[in-house]
Amino acid sequence: MKIYIPLDSAAKALGADDVAAAIRTETAARGIDATIIRNGTRGMIWLEPLVEIDTGEGRRAFGPVTVDDVPALLDGKLDSLGKVEDIPFFARQTRLTFARCGVIDPLDVADYEAHGGLAGLRRAIAMTPGDIVTEVTDSGLRGRGGAGFPTGIKWKTVMEAEATQKYIVCNADEGDSGTFADRMIMEGDPFTLIEGMVIAGLAVGATKGYVYLRSEYPDAINVMNAAVALAQKNGILGADILGSGRAFDMEIRVGAGAYVCGEETSLLNSLEGKRGVVRAKPPLPALEGFLGKPTVVNNVISLATVPVIFERGAQHYADFGTGRSRGTATLQIAGNIARGGLFETAFGITLDEIINDLGGGTASGRPVKAAQVGGPLGAYIPVSNFDAPLGYEELDARGGLLGHAGIVVFDDTADMLRMARFAMEFCAVESCGKCTPCRIGSVRGVETIDRIARGDAAAIPLLTDLCETMTEGSLCALGGFTPYPVMSALTHFPDDFARQQEAAE
Repeated sequence: MKIYIPLDSAAKALGADDVAAAIRTETAARGIDATIIRNGTRGMIWLEPLVEIDTGEGRRAFGPVTVDDVPALLDGKLDSLGKVEDIPFFARQTRLTFARCGVIDPLDVADYEAHGGLAGLRRAIAMTPGDIVTEVTDSGLRGRGGAGFPTGIKWKTVMEAEATQKYIVCNADEGDSGTFADRMIMEGDPFTLIEGMVIAGLAVGATKGYVYLRSEYPDAINVMNAAVALAQKNGILGADILGSGRAFDMEIRVGAGAYVCGEETSLLNSLEGKRGVVRAKPPLPALEGFLGKPTVVNNVISLATVPVIFERGAQHYADFGTGRSRGTATLQIAGNIARGGLFETAFGITLDEIINDLGGGTASGRPVKAAQVGGPLGAYIPVSNFDAPLGYEELDARGGLLGHAGIVVFDDTADMLRMARFAMEFCAVESCGKCTPCRIGSVRGVETIDRIARGDAAAIPLLTDLCETMTEGSLCALGGFTPYPVMSALTHFPDDFARQQEAAE
């Protein structure tokens, strides 16, 4: 008997470690021959801890399981959810990047390879750098960290740059509210990220890589460090990748908690041991990045998706999606939602389907008021715009941005003036301080919203002008995108701003 219990941080926060300990104790006491495997999560957080039992006839799911449920679970008296693949939330997904997450032992190279791992790398080893870059370009893969920049173009720029040393840097500083896809893949399928980085290195001529991982993810740090050591031991990393004679190695670096280090140039400064402040562009990191050398900076999900593109082919990946948004989006559904978690599907699904159908509406049972898409710098989307298909250009046309594909849901009790204030305050706290529009504008923004809350209607045009200045004048997306939540709240929920004025009167 094999028993799978997630080691994922969300599952652990909901009691997975205690359940695992109870199962170990109970199976030992009963003399049951059981192998306990700590897998990644399947992404259905409302069912965690989700325990799966494989008796040789497929894996049966049970969840959420408590310590008190363990005797009944082993007696066969606990109600089963059936096969995980048949649970509606899971069955409706198109799992490409997350195909192995929750299925395999994250730190078992043989298990990884048995489920398609390394097939993409083996194919890439037999290709020229130019052909590797063309494959990524043809797939339509774009940056999954927020900007949506075509990955193939970035790789081509670094490939063509003349330099004695080049680098691959993975941005794993996942700091947006309501986002957890990077953490899930690092904890549940770390070798796919490593494999993607190796392929990127082969493509551009880089022999060294770094994962810049946020300090708030201790479990991901431990898993990634262990995975890198195993990859080195098994010839996936090092001076002779899978016996090819090609070299690529990497290491894990841990940040110190600054949100702005999610911006690529600030991240590079931090990686070099400097203060995490934004660099002016040009020069682009693709030409002068880490230590002044040509550097590919990609998000975790971007790099973790590369292996499946090479395993199945660029066209297979490009066949999914809508418009210029090709492949799959790894949606992270959070906030006031009945069924939250990760849902991987082709671009083009609507917010209405995600929130009301898949997510089951709000956890509070009250009507949905808005959803913030794209993290703390994302716009608040009203219910009237829930018919918008999820895609980079499609959301942009509605005044939103996809960002890291985090979706935070709010019910009708949410005060959007307070949410707008939070956005400005967040920017003020997290600003690196380098540019005036962000450093000073965010502080003035908080003060201006407080004036509106006290009933000063004349401050609304001032807030609008301030947001325009921040958008046009900020060096990076922190100051430049903060106006998205502020102006969307003001535009779509004017009654919340008017109520403050009425209360003051």
